[in-house]
Amino acid sequence: MDQNIIKRNELLAQKVIEGLKSRNMTGYYAADKDEALAKALELIPEESSVTMGGAMSAREIGLVDALNTGIYNFIDRDKYEDKRAAMLAAYDADVYLASANAMTEDGILINIDGNANRVSAIAQGPKKVIFIVGMNKVCNDVDAAMKRARNVAAPINAQRFGLSTPCSKTGSCMNCKSPDTICCQILITRFSKHKDRIHVILVNDSLGF
Repeated sequence: MDQNIIKRNELLAQKVIEGLKSRNMTGYYAADKDEALAKALELIPEESSVTMGGAMSAREIGLVDALNTGIYNFIDRDKYEDKRAAMLAAYDADVYLASANAMTEDGILINIDGNANRVSAIAQGPKKVIFIVGMNKVCNDVDAAMKRARNVAAPINAQRFGLSTPCSKTGSCMNCKSPDTICCQILITRFSKHKDRIHVILVNDSLGF
């Protein structure tokens, strides 16, 4: 990666971390995927119950593989025949892993969901929530973050799941009411009521969608 991009990301990450701190959340900066993985495992005690939504970023840094091979009670919904049971187990988990569809430079997290299991778990339930967020998802403000979530993340996810939504065909949000829409619930996390619950690892890389 170009040194100028690295320097920019380092400086921007510190601004985001200060923003998170002002919102009763904790931020960290990881120089690469390996450092992000190490930080995530540092935040997850062994034998913890851990689960997640569809956080591609957690997979990309190797965290899912580490949980599957380590001393953790990892509730992997992909291995559950009863997906609903796996989703419900998330609400009582010690740790919930997530990414963000977008976030702002001052620490606000934006997430869009279809079934709402992910956004509801982020909002309430698990004792700790750990976000893995690539610096590609940091936007200037809430308006820009919302546009990214709806015009970048949502169309890509709709295509990934093979859904018949207008955005999967046009590549941008059409504000649809399609039966296949994944933009059913929008969560704006602007403050954490509970200190030490929400942790955000900012990664100097392009992760997820």
